[in-house]
Amino acid sequence: MAWIILIAAGLLEVVWAYYLKQSHGFTRLVPSLVTLVTATGSFFLLAIAMRSLPLGAAYMIWTGIGAIGAFAMGVLVMGEPASATRMAAACLILSGLVLMKLSA
Repeated sequence: MAWIILIAAGLLEVVWAYYLKQSHGFTRLVPSLVTLVTATGSFFLLAIAMRSLPLGAAYMIWTGIGAIGAFAMGVLVMGEPASATRMAAACLILSGLVLMKLSA
C-alpha cells in the first residue's frame, strides 16, 4: 500500500509542477490555488508512505516520478523540445528509479 501512496504523491507532484508554471509566478489565482493544494497533498502522501518505506528510496522515487512526469507534461502538453539528449536524460532517471525499486 505504501508504494501506491508514493506513486499517488509523485503524480500529484507532476500536477503541482504543471500548475506552478501556469500560475506565472503566483500571479494567477486558480493555478496558484491548484499548485498549493496539490503540493500539500503530495507532501502529505509522501509523509504517509515514508512511515514504512526507506527515506532514500521513497524520496528518490517521489522526485523521479515528478521529474519524469513534468518532463513528459512539458513535451506532450506544452510543446517543449524532445531532443535526443533530453530523452536520454529522462531514460537515465527512469532506469535509476527501476534500480532503486528493485533494491528496496
